[in-house]
Amino acid sequence: MSSAVHSPPHHGSQTPRPDRTAEPFTRFHLRVTATTFGANFSDGYALGVIGAVLPFLDTSMGLSGVWSGLLGASALIGLFLGSILLGRVADRIGRQRLYLYNFVLIALASALQLWAKDPATLFALRLLIGFGLGADYAVGPTLLSEFSPQRLRGLLLGSLTVLWTVGYVAANIFGALIPETDLAVHLLLASGAVPALLVLLLRIGIPESPSWLATQGRYAEATRIRRKYLKQDIDPDAAPPVPAAPAPAARYRELFARGQGTKTWFGIIFYSAQVLPYFAIYTFTAQILGTLSIGDATAQNIVIDVALLLGGVLGLWPMMRMGRRPFTVHSFLILALALGAMAVLSDAGSWALMIPFVIYTFVMAGASNVTQVYPAELFPTALRASGVGLLNGTSRIASALGTFLLPVSLDTLGVSWTMGWLTLVLLAGWAVSLAWAPETRDTLTAEEWVH
Repeated sequence: MSSAVHSPPHHGSQTPRPDRTAEPFTRFHLRVTATTFGANFSDGYALGVIGAVLPFLDTSMGLSGVWSGLLGASALIGLFLGSILLGRVADRIGRQRLYLYNFVLIALASALQLWAKDPATLFALRLLIGFGLGADYAVGPTLLSEFSPQRLRGLLLGSLTVLWTVGYVAANIFGALIPETDLAVHLLLASGAVPALLVLLLRIGIPESPSWLATQGRYAEATRIRRKYLKQDIDPDAAPPVPAAPAPAARYRELFARGQGTKTWFGIIFYSAQVLPYFAIYTFTAQILGTLSIGDATAQNIVIDVALLLGGVLGLWPMMRMGRRPFTVHSFLILALALGAMAVLSDAGSWALMIPFVIYTFVMAGASNVTQVYPAELFPTALRASGVGLLNGTSRIASALGTFLLPVSLDTLGVSWTMGWLTLVLLAGWAVSLAWAPETRDTLTAEEWVH
């Protein structure tokens, strides 16, 4: 990815750039991929669990509509704070430490939900879980993109959303199977500590990003990591005999500088427009299906979960084949048409309404893959964690807002008008993508490493 932001300096001769199109996929790549996948599974599981248990908590804790909305949005609020604050930290101190320690917080806070018997305590713990996951949303895709072979980068980053969907669906399945008792519900909430602990153990020993080290002038360290872990054939004797001075730290305002600002604004709006309806609808699926007077809700929940999984997996192919820009533009339009049909057909039979709902679910699951790919490809190394964190953080404001407003909207406006304004959100995303979306499929995410 070419950029005007703090490229490593030249030193007379150049080391041959790593050919990232020919890099092997090593066991180390598999390990980094698995731990980042595990983080997205944990996120999907954490958000799916609260949706699965909210109907029970509404009764057992006597939740008001405000508390119900706050608990549904709690992890999303934490995600915003973690992404915004710690993404910037990762560009200053490196990726590796945050990549490890955020899951200590997630595992502990998840386990403590077992003893959260009032809404305020549960809200605080889920805020902490979201904060840790927000840090990982900034650092995880960033580190994965900087380690991945270029030919596999889009596939690996896009697959993160598939694992998010697997975690979300797993939480829904467990929520449907457990008995409706206080102990079972709190055990389900605390069970998120299990995948978080596994991720934490796998991350021990993962090194720093060589791309970030290069931006700091630490070329010798970057060379060792590339040769040892990535199996790149780089001659260490070609490195500068005297370590280069690091480039000045990129300033946060450079995210909005000339040449970068349009990409940043596109990322903010496209990501927010996509996830606002997504999180709102799937946090309160049970309430939506109840409003639509669905007869066999269990069978139709199964159909929705299958559509989520199939859409996520099958959506990887058109994203890789079509490219990021056309895939994003076309998917927004299909999603808007599906929700628009639900708004128009709100008085039709339940199965007639399920057709556009399933179409929306299938396409949204596939379209969500690009939300993990685009952010890492829109920014240069010196700004990547800050940019990815900003996009994830602002999208979580939209997610939390939609999650909080949806039950209120269903109560006051009804399903037709609710689906109507959600359609307008998707149309805004389509218009911005049509105007500003760049094509980033063939760009390098790691800075071109020159000496």
